[in-house]
Amino acid sequence: MTVRPPNVVIIHGHDLGRFLSCYGSPSIPSPHLQDFAAQSVVFDNAFSTAPLCTPARSSLFTGQSPHVNGLMGLVHSGWRYRKSVRTMPELLRPAGYDTVLVGLQHEHHNPTVLGFDEVHGMGFLPRALPVAAEANAWLAHRGGQPTPFLLTVGMWEVHRPWPREDYPPADPHTVEVPPFLPDTVHTRADLSGFYGSIRQMDQAVGIVLAAIDRFCDPAHTLVLFTTDHGAAFPRAKGTLYDPGVGVALLVRPPSTMDIQPGRRTRMVSHLDVVPTLLDLAGSPVASHLEGRSLLPVLRDDRDDDRNLFFEKTFHDVYDPIRAVRTSRYKYIRNFTGGPAILLSKDLEESRTRQGMGDAHLRPRPPAELYDLRDDPWELRNLAAQQEHAKTVAMLDDALTAWMKDTHDPLACGPVDEPAPLSRLPDAQPDLPHLHSSG
Repeated sequence: MTVRPPNVVIIHGHDLGRFLSCYGSPSIPSPHLQDFAAQSVVFDNAFSTAPLCTPARSSLFTGQSPHVNGLMGLVHSGWRYRKSVRTMPELLRPAGYDTVLVGLQHEHHNPTVLGFDEVHGMGFLPRALPVAAEANAWLAHRGGQPTPFLLTVGMWEVHRPWPREDYPPADPHTVEVPPFLPDTVHTRADLSGFYGSIRQMDQAVGIVLAAIDRFCDPAHTLVLFTTDHGAAFPRAKGTLYDPGVGVALLVRPPSTMDIQPGRRTRMVSHLDVVPTLLDLAGSPVASHLEGRSLLPVLRDDRDDDRNLFFEKTFHDVYDPIRAVRTSRYKYIRNFTGGPAILLSKDLEESRTRQGMGDAHLRPRPPAELYDLRDDPWELRNLAAQQEHAKTVAMLDDALTAWMKDTHDPLACGPVDEPAPLSRLPDAQPDLPHLHSSG
């Protein structure tokens, strides 16, 4: 007898990192996700491949690194997938899935080309509450039907800005300032607005979760919550430090899998999501996918000395950086000079920036090494210390080999910007009496 693949719902936010109460910050207003975490497997060491929206999402939805799938910069800067790339909905379709996108995506100017059977909520800024209402309506109409579906629900929140009229801020005295940020009145005011946006995102997620529980069979539905990359604060978004690439990842498997809720400390990647869904659907995991199925990890948190690789190439400007992370160390190679921390426009204009001084403008080193066991916030660079030379050499060799094996263009020199977009590939044919005069 053929076993029907389960429904899959992926809820994804924007610029969140791990700023949730279920990740050890009780003051953050996220009660719905706190309740969901209690029903789920929570990954404490989940990572994106990149600290920026388009590149990070490209890996989540293809199982390939950004330089492999082509999205090495923001889509509105002209970056697009390579011709051979197949997206998550395209990979799941042969397994019998109906696929639908509700709300945000950041992979293409036109979401209808990404392989989904249906696309709802195509606005440029798909805000959380309207997206949740649209997802609720779709689930009410479709949730109980027998054909399995993939539903991705994308929300603009918690991307900057956080205006008070949209997101009532938290009390600045109650926010928790992480150690990588200066504890100033400016930072606290910034975090209070961030908390207000998180509150609204959490409310919207709660609406979607309630609709899933009402209209879908929990025995045949997997629900996954994540975000694209780290939070929009200095030394987080736009960097390859853990606050830039660390993400929330909560997975509630179908109840028929009999997996108990709990936490997993093993390092996992957004690259693992597509292989996991293919494995869950009973489909072969193609060899070109870089991740691995998480089904064994959902059942058992065995130790695994895995290397994860991170990259940044373009954001506002060219900023080529690559990194490798083990369970103990982070090694970063900077391919150009510049300030130690290059702030994107939204961070340069943030309240936090107003109170942090200019130490981040000192020249960046060519290499960085951090001992994550003793320095989890990556504040002490050990790369130039002789006693760590062997570790630097080992990790540099691993990073070089990965870049070579995956044909990273940066291994051959500076990466060019993409060719300008053209309307001609999608243009309709001319009327018979019209001829191009050149």
